[in-house]
Amino acid sequence: MTTITEYMTGIHRRCDEILAELEVAVNDDDWDKATRLTANFLQAMEHHLTVEETILFPAFEQKTGMVGGPTMIMREEHKQMRDLFLQLQWALDGKSGGEFLDTTETLLVLMQQHNMKEEGILYPMSDEHLGPDAQQVLARMQKA
Repeated sequence: MTTITEYMTGIHRRCDEILAELEVAVNDDDWDKATRLTANFLQAMEHHLTVEETILFPAFEQKTGMVGGPTMIMREEHKQMRDLFLQLQWALDGKSGGEFLDTTETLLVLMQQHNMKEEGILYPMSDEHLGPDAQQVLARMQKA
């Protein structure tokens, strides 16, 4: 039986892989590939963040009563990522490789720190506190 931690960590890894491919495409000045990969990356990330914000976080908050804790911090970091997504798209549209790679570097640091908190704290807490409801929440996340 898959846990929330395992499932969401797998999504983190896939997004990291797309971002790495994307950086290679920009380094190679392959803007067609970079455009396609950026669209894939942004879609995957937005879906992931939305699933957390609309399914996982509310379930966690309802079960634990913690609304000002880890989920509040994660939401703020999601906002920071979304701001960087806009910068990424702007750099892509302008075919500005330097600006694009600077933005991906900043985004990567933020994502790594964010993912460590989710994978080390929030997801395990979700698996534990949601208990038998964890599988129902996971099913809803997988269908979203």
